[in-house]
Amino acid sequence: MRINKYLANAGYCSRRKADILIEKGEVKINGNTAGLGDTVKTGDHVTIDGASIIPAEKRVYLAFNKPKGVISTADPEANNTIFDYVDVPERVFYIGRLDVASSGLMILTDDGDLANTIARPETNHEKEYVVTVDKLYTRSFYAAMKSGVELDDGYITKPANFKKESNTRFRLTITEGKNRQIRRMCKALGYEVKSLKRVRIMNVKLGTLGPGNWRPLTKKERRGLMEHV
Repeated sequence: MRINKYLANAGYCSRRKADILIEKGEVKINGNTAGLGDTVKTGDHVTIDGASIIPAEKRVYLAFNKPKGVISTADPEANNTIFDYVDVPERVFYIGRLDVASSGLMILTDDGDLANTIARPETNHEKEYVVTVDKLYTRSFYAAMKSGVELDDGYITKPANFKKESNTRFRLTITEGKNRQIRRMCKALGYEVKSLKRVRIMNVKLGTLGPGNWRPLTKKERRGLMEHV
């Protein structure tokens, strides 16, 4: 199999992007810099910047709709965790936790390289939420959420994308992952979050996936994740 097709089948990137990486000398086969047209055989070891690239069919990438009240933890002693809902033989872990009172999209995988890359703050990947607060929000609330809010520890959040849905509900897209960030942003402005649901992580959308259900990511979603990071 040609190296560019191998990378595309692995969900790492498109063939065109693979050719660019190969031309830059970033792809290696068994420790040797790959060239355009090189092939990958069974047992070959492919890496990009030192990270192993394993065919996607040997990796697990799942979208899970966490219900409110379910705990984001891998602790086997805990009750009502996300792993009580996701039953796969592989040992998977989550990317981007949600607090117990929040619901919505989580990505689970056994791909440590991807998880570690997404978790790094400098990746600035987008996460979109639908938020309902306890009272009508004002123009100053809207302006502050868009420009940045000073949290209780003095940290000022980065500008966020704000889209109104009703007088108490809105969509907020952030690129940070501070602990309970949106709840703290709202509290700093005098509001309480009544419900918070994550509906998108980068190119992966929650869509019609029901609470407590999970599904494998599509090939297009896997490829999009890899290209984002």
